[in-house]
Amino acid sequence: MTHGWRALAAVPFDRADSVAVRALVERAAGPTDTVVAWLVPRRRRAPREKLRAAPGLVQPPDSLEERIREEQALVTGVRHQAHDTPRLWGEPFVRPRSSAVRDRFGVARVFNGVLRSRHMGVDFAGRRGASVRAANRGVVALVADLYLSGTTVLIDHGAGLVTGYLHLSRVLVAVGDTVTRGQQIGEVGASGRVTGPHLHWLAAYGGITFDPLGLVGLDLDAAWTRSPKRARP
Repeated sequence: MTHGWRALAAVPFDRADSVAVRALVERAAGPTDTVVAWLVPRRRRAPREKLRAAPGLVQPPDSLEERIREEQALVTGVRHQAHDTPRLWGEPFVRPRSSAVRDRFGVARVFNGVLRSRHMGVDFAGRRGASVRAANRGVVALVADLYLSGTTVLIDHGAGLVTGYLHLSRVLVAVGDTVTRGQQIGEVGASGRVTGPHLHWLAAYGGITFDPLGLVGLDLDAAWTRSPKRARP
């Protein structure tokens, strides 16, 4: 049997060509090696959702432009800061709710015939006040009432990884709290720009937002083995 390492990384949603992956291998004694591998991401097909809405609901008014820009910068800062935090989790990630998924990652949102955005998270069904739980151990990095995402909690899990819990009606944690996997951190709501109660769950690796369901059950500490007969060059 051969042995190797497991690592976590993210690729932008619309990336179609190959991606260079570089890993530093540090040894207790001896030089540090750099390993480079070229990976070809699998193309992901995402459905389109056609919606009709009043223009005021599709495009925020100009008077809110500065607020939205400042809030986006705040969230971006939390996401990039996670690279400076050591890995805080050891167990596989879990879903923040056990309810049905209402809307999946990557769905193209076409408002009034114009492609406006993609759904960069996963929506879970839930009535107002239903529990929302942390997907894994981490430190609460942001609790804020944002224009687009409403009452929002961001958890810094370290090693560049952040999960977000949006549109909450109530928050049960504060910035700086260390939360455990499965701990209740808030309640489902309909705050922000939404049409009804639900939980929007997102995951980010630095500046890249990816499908959070890809984290569920992922165990980076499991033994990695590969049979030589099945190995490919």
